[in-house]
Amino acid sequence: MPRVLFTPQLRRFVDAPEHADAQATTLRALLDSAFLVAPMLRGYVLDDQGHVRPNVVIFIDGRRCTDRVRLADALAPDSTVHVLQALSGG
Repeated sequence: MPRVLFTPQLRRFVDAPEHADAQATTLRALLDSAFLVAPMLRGYVLDDQGHVRPNVVIFIDGRRCTDRVRLADALAPDSTVHVLQALSGG
């Protein structure tokens, strides 16, 4: 079953699990399942149109997701998805 993991930086701002598992075949379905558990997380990951925010990057099995709008990237039954908040500074 695919698993999504959230970085400690995201969990600092919203009460969210370290990870969530769900029967999902697309990135959108997996994230929607995680948002059911932690609804406030949606606003940190997605914008008002449901697209990935510019300051968020998502990796599926070590590769950057390709569809930041529809989130239609396919997941394998054993996929691992990392949701990271891009950090800047200097």
